[in-house]
Amino acid sequence: MSAAMGINHSINLDRYFVSSQIRNNRAMAPIIQFDRVSVTIHEKTLLSDISFDLFAGEKAVLCGRSGSGKSSVLRTLLGLLPLSQGMVYFQGKPLDSASVQAVRSRIAYIGQEPILGAESVREALLLPFQFKSHRDHKPTEERIIEILQRLQLSADILRQESGRISGGEKQRIALARGLLLGKNLYLLDEITSALDTASKKAVFDVFSDARLTVLSVTHDPDWMERCDRVFELEDGRLTERRGRSGCKAPSVRETGS
Repeated sequence: MSAAMGINHSINLDRYFVSSQIRNNRAMAPIIQFDRVSVTIHEKTLLSDISFDLFAGEKAVLCGRSGSGKSSVLRTLLGLLPLSQGMVYFQGKPLDSASVQAVRSRIAYIGQEPILGAESVREALLLPFQFKSHRDHKPTEERIIEILQRLQLSADILRQESGRISGGEKQRIALARGLLLGKNLYLLDEITSALDTASKKAVFDVFSDARLTVLSVTHDPDWMERCDRVFELEDGRLTERRGRSGCKAPSVRETGS
């Protein structure tokens, strides 16, 4: 077998195992479920009758024109927007004022312009580990450098001021912080918008991990190509669901499973 054939065989096996893991996860309850969710703020409708679900290990993308409601879906899941109608479920439990903090603790949210919250990059990476809940899990220097290298970042960036690094570097530092914390659920808002080709590939490789669940907002066709599911929004309504092949993907409710 040639080297090229060996590489292709390995890639196909990786895809098989990832797909098998997702199929197994779909036999369980969805990790995220929107059930006929509507959000209206100051008489303006941001979301209208939105229903979808996302299972552990799946990578999904929200797409649509600017103002279609994509970021509002993420903000609703974070409990930042009040529901006018319907219900959001996280691991089968309703998202409400009593559960929202626990839900947020499970999620890593990375926006277009992350706020790192500390003067230096090193301090920003280690900031969460100052709190009691993470104090006993402070990463080693070797672990920090390993994560940075996976994201095409030099260890030298640790000495830089947070305000002096680029937008793409800030996004990857925010992602590195989520990985160091062991987060398995990521909400991503245009995370590849400021990345070059090599950096984007590094991010793709990180999220190829079947243990990570992703709900993202993007206009990047390369990112959409790598997602299992595509949800298209228009004027706050979910107008289409597609699988990786580009075909319409039925929801659990539609299949009756």
